[in-house]
Amino acid sequence: MNSGGMGGMDHSKMNMGGNKEESTSENTKTSELSATVLTGKSLTLKAQVSNQEIAPGVTLPVWTFNNSVPGPELRIKQGEMVNINLVNELPDPVSIHWHGVPLPNDMDGIPGVTQNAVQPGESFVYKFKADVPGTYWYHSHQDSANQLDRGLYGSFIVEDSENEKVDRDYSLILDEWNSKGTMDMDEVNMSDNSMEGMDHSQMNMSEESNTMDMKHDMSMYDLFTINGKSSSLVSNLNVKEGEKVRIRLTNAGFISHQIHLHGHEFRITATDGQPVNKPGIVKESVIAIAPGERYDIEFEANNPGQWYIEDHGDNAAVKGMKALITYEGISENSDKANDLEALPVVDMTQYGENGQRTFSLEQKYTLDYTMNLNTELKNNKTVYTINGATFPETEAIKVKKGDTVKVKMINNSKSDDHPMHLHGHFFQVLSKNGKAITGAPLMKDTLNLKPGEEYVVAFKADNEGNWMFHCHDLHHAASGMVTQLLYTDYKTDFVPDPKAGNKPE
Repeated sequence: MNSGGMGGMDHSKMNMGGNKEESTSENTKTSELSATVLTGKSLTLKAQVSNQEIAPGVTLPVWTFNNSVPGPELRIKQGEMVNINLVNELPDPVSIHWHGVPLPNDMDGIPGVTQNAVQPGESFVYKFKADVPGTYWYHSHQDSANQLDRGLYGSFIVEDSENEKVDRDYSLILDEWNSKGTMDMDEVNMSDNSMEGMDHSQMNMSEESNTMDMKHDMSMYDLFTINGKSSSLVSNLNVKEGEKVRIRLTNAGFISHQIHLHGHEFRITATDGQPVNKPGIVKESVIAIAPGERYDIEFEANNPGQWYIEDHGDNAAVKGMKALITYEGISENSDKANDLEALPVVDMTQYGENGQRTFSLEQKYTLDYTMNLNTELKNNKTVYTINGATFPETEAIKVKKGDTVKVKMINNSKSDDHPMHLHGHFFQVLSKNGKAITGAPLMKDTLNLKPGEEYVVAFKADNEGNWMFHCHDLHHAASGMVTQLLYTDYKTDFVPDPKAGNKPE
């Protein structure tokens, strides 16, 4: 496999002994960075400053776990109690959030909410039992819009001993980069009093206030990557004819991606780590993967050749987000990239077959909550609001253990998607735009709302704690689109340290 990416890591063929830990030294050349899989019950993640070749000839300063982006893929067996030691060798505080993983609240990794940010030179041990199998991921939740932009994330897989086995099991993490380096959020949403010297071509004039407003310019992300690599640096996915192949897709970036698998029929077997009931065959369609979401797809390697799995869209950067599926013994590429082709998007609200549902639209709930999401201009800044307020002024959702909660989410923004992520819980999607879900029961922890869309979801308050509920376009979270799910009968011993520099958004 080539340098740095996990795309070429064939996990099913590896000898992954317990407590295996591998990492490259900080002096290793970027071209020699290789993927790492860690298994076992006691693991170490070191947050470090490094450099990595992201695209051919483009080496960027990065923040890493164990000296690579993504950090090591962590593979945990269902039911294992794990101890993961975070060692901070960065110049800034850091934390780790275990995105989608049901765990105790004090292990959720939210600075100022569940723990203090881990200071430079210090460490923190995350200890929890991996009860629910599926595809998850981990990332910093300290100043996360900036720290994820620098590369602080990795895959977290909980292996199901009863799940149907596959011959190949690949993890692909999608992301976007700025070839000129990262852009700190402190440079964004500045007031007009501090704009001297800025490129005003990236600003919008508000007709209502007649003031200049700088929104985060997503066009700055001109390199799209798979496992920290773009274009020819992305590792091949090797298969043999007749094998069953799983590809786990995770979006660690801030932009939705439309992923197309060439040359094969496939099934979407899980979304956000949760299995899909009787998934149907998909061909010549794309999967829309929003920030924070995960999709598992499975296919039979029954079409020998070399075939792309790639992003589709009119952004030139999509050309870098493709990997080549290569059959062993095939040396010539039989496929051509076709990233501009407009293909239908799989509608997950109609996908799969109806099955046992936990909740319904008609039943009574302990709490009904409406979440109006919007983009607004306040004090010459673009902010992202929930019911007209920005965090920490947003109204919390207050529950007691055992409550059933129905949440209506409405995206009132004119041009912004809002992928909403609930910590510590899975929710069932009940309806979209007033129409009940007709496919398989759809269980998720992250749900994308496009402008004008309305979803109704429901969950049971079965995991006590203080939990975040926020947009996973983390620029939006940093600019206000965060609320909390608070258990009124939950007591915590955690006391925030005002000197810790906690930045939970």
